[in-house]
Amino acid sequence: MKKSAAIVVGLMLAAGAQAQECTAPEAPTLPAGESSSMEQMLEGQKAVKTYQAANLEYMACLETVFTDAEKAAKEGPDDGKTAAQKTYKEAMDAYNEAVAKEEAVAGDFNAQIRAYKAANPG
Repeated sequence: MKKSAAIVVGLMLAAGAQAQECTAPEAPTLPAGESSSMEQMLEGQKAVKTYQAANLEYMACLETVFTDAEKAAKEGPDDGKTAAQKTYKEAMDAYNEAVAKEEAVAGDFNAQIRAYKAANPG
């Protein structure tokens, strides 16, 4: 019993350490569609795709953290469950925020594409 408790505590500590390693990417600066050139819009598209790839890695890191924390909260010793639940909540909140931020970046870039097309018909 003590051995399994030590393993679970070790998992919790590892989850906490992993949380420190999960670094959210910075959202790109988007071009202003109404005043940008096609080149600038393509650079903006590339920046968005790079951001999305980095955000996917970040979310995968968070998924590992909240999965490990969930397991520790369910299977760990009672005195470690509160910390595991806190780690789980923080990782889930960060994950949901990352999803929302990526959706916002994509929506903002799509708005700039529409503005570019309106300013440059044909």
